[in-house]
Amino acid sequence: MIEIDGVEYLTAAEAAALLGVKRETLYAYASRGRLRSYRRGIRRERLYRRSDLEALLRLQPASDARDSLCLPAAETWIPFTS
Repeated sequence: MIEIDGVEYLTAAEAAALLGVKRETLYAYASRGRLRSYRRGIRRERLYRRSDLEALLRLQPASDARDSLCLPAAETWIPFTS
């Protein structure tokens, strides 16, 4: 962990470990705008704010709401009568 001006930053390896993902997934999050990375110095090293990572961990999937809207197949079947 690195502290700059009172803000905690993690390296890519530390951030990936905190999120429980591979570094490649972390880079994908950053490239898709889900997470912001910060360049450190002139090297290619990227840092991630701890508060941003913790906010990402607090997000909950919306699958519960979507699942509750689906009707069972038996209730959606309408028999054809002639």
